[in-house]
Amino acid sequence: MGRAFEYRRAAKEKRWDKMSKVFPKLAKAITVAAKEGGADPDMNAKLRTAIQNAKAENMPKDNIDAAIKRASGKDAETIVEVLYEGKGPHGVLVFVECATDNTTRTVANVKSYFNKTGGQIVPNGSLEFMFSRKSVFEFEKPDGLDIEELELQLIDAGLDQVEVNENKVYVYGDYTNFGSLQSEIEKLKINISKASLQRIPNSPVEFTEEQLTDIEKLLDKIEDDEDVQAVYTNIA
Repeated sequence: MGRAFEYRRAAKEKRWDKMSKVFPKLAKAITVAAKEGGADPDMNAKLRTAIQNAKAENMPKDNIDAAIKRASGKDAETIVEVLYEGKGPHGVLVFVECATDNTTRTVANVKSYFNKTGGQIVPNGSLEFMFSRKSVFEFEKPDGLDIEELELQLIDAGLDQVEVNENKVYVYGDYTNFGSLQSEIEKLKINISKASLQRIPNSPVEFTEEQLTDIEKLLDKIEDDEDVQAVYTNIA
């Protein structure tokens, strides 16, 4: 995966280990999914995925149930998903996915993070062609799993590639094949730990340690915002 990937992953995992911040983000994703497609995870793939990701972060069942109920209660919040694109220090490209009940607050916050680190928000669609949207599934490698056999079993479901890093398996496919890949992996009795739609850079860029330190200052500010659900960059 490369040094920069490991650097970013370690930094992100350290930040997201702060349960006081990760649980509200996960709860918001669950509420949005339940509001869009109903409260039954068996009939709502997006909700099933949100619950799956919450469980992977050890979110208590009571919190998960409460987030689902908030989607249909009398005082249900109107939460919308919004996307921002920007350029940060040293020309790094950044996608910011948010779920918010106040877009005025969210855009003002995101703009300030870029401005304070020498970056700027750019019009939506400006960076679209520089990233590919992919379905990404992560799970622990089961004992005896044959990766080549797994690839053959998933190819008709829309598989692009499979990567193995230590004992973790990462399955990639086009974003339009999210449902078919998820279903096929579940048929194989594999316990998916995380599933998401990610933006993968088409031309990743290598940055120096000094540059990464500057970039991290921006990413720290963005990822600490309670409205931010995910952040993607063109870091190699």
